[in-house]
Amino acid sequence: MATNDTRETILAAAQATVQARGYNALSFRELAKDVGIKSASIHYYFPTKGDLGAELARRYTDNAVGYFEQLIAKGGPIDETFARYVAVFRAALQNDNRMCLYGVMAAEYGDLPETVRTEVDAFSEANVRWLVRLLGPRHPELDTAVLRDRALAIFAAIEGAQLVARGRGDIAVFDQTMAAYRAASLTP
Repeated sequence: MATNDTRETILAAAQATVQARGYNALSFRELAKDVGIKSASIHYYFPTKGDLGAELARRYTDNAVGYFEQLIAKGGPIDETFARYVAVFRAALQNDNRMCLYGVMAAEYGDLPETVRTEVDAFSEANVRWLVRLLGPRHPELDTAVLRDRALAIFAAIEGAQLVARGRGDIAVFDQTMAAYRAASLTP
């Protein structure tokens, strides 16, 4: 395996582990078995678990922001753009009842190294900023602070709906919850 390929393979396997079982379940030894390399090789790319966790969260945020920017660039009705945004969170549930990486890591926030917390916070902030951009044109009467509060509430609601659906092992719970939010005009 080429160096970049090995690094990406490690990150993909680590992300799958964290999304399925949490950050605390991430073990270099188990990860090495999953990838088919020695655990010392993982340390070559990521000297500590904190380094790996921070890179996972950074990469997850970068990928999400890239996709969110594509959604804004496509334009179109806000409800369709928002539905595509929500579909990202639903897709994690469709993938073996996994959670958004942020949701899992946020649940273990107190156990995370500071560098990982910083990157986890960046994902939340990126979502709030994006939602403010999406909601702003629809609500020009609202000031930035109110828009940020609304965006944070929407982000928290989606993460919460995902968590409850995962806990019940039923993706329909996510769909029902999101439909209820829409019907109550809590989301676009």
